[in-house]
Amino acid sequence: MAGLGRIGCEKRILERLAEAALYPRWNEFGTFCMILDVDSDDWPMGEWEALANRAAEGAAKVAPELSNPRLQTSILFTSDSEVHALNKQWRGRDKPTNVLSFPMLTRHELLALETDGPPEMLGDLALAFETCAREAAEKNISVADHTAHLIIHGLLHLVGYDHETSDADAEKMEDLEVQILAKMGIADPYIDASA
Repeated sequence: MAGLGRIGCEKRILERLAEAALYPRWNEFGTFCMILDVDSDDWPMGEWEALANRAAEGAAKVAPELSNPRLQTSILFTSDSEVHALNKQWRGRDKPTNVLSFPMLTRHELLALETDGPPEMLGDLALAFETCAREAAEKNISVADHTAHLIIHGLLHLVGYDHETSDADAEKMEDLEVQILAKMGIADPYIDASA
């Protein structure tokens, strides 16, 4: 199955890599920064790319599968209608959802990936603004905090975590999400704030 990167993001990713002239990327503190290709044109103005980078950095600190410096991911911040179309086309589900993930590596390929070499496409994420905003309002949290959670959730899906396979797998994935969000200063999204 071809994800978003295979459809239209490859050229932008190559252009960004050429601009950066350095990979893997490391921040000023010497910690890993996944190469991200972020398209947020369809979302309201905001610091979406910076948020995505913070989420990827936090995820790499907690989930070792995400710490390989060769990894790159495309993130499309888009509308419910576009996510609905992608969900229908690639997942056979005729409805929008908050985040879709399209892995490009199997878990085995990811774990076997050497740390030296050119960038390797981990996969693509697509986030639906209207659904994200509605869910954030329902949870009485900011859209940015909810979006950070969904990016982390999507990244964990890209490396093989799946909350739909069993209760134990869901608990493990949720625990990782909570740990990563805590490193970002974001509250546990699974605690009912209204209780």
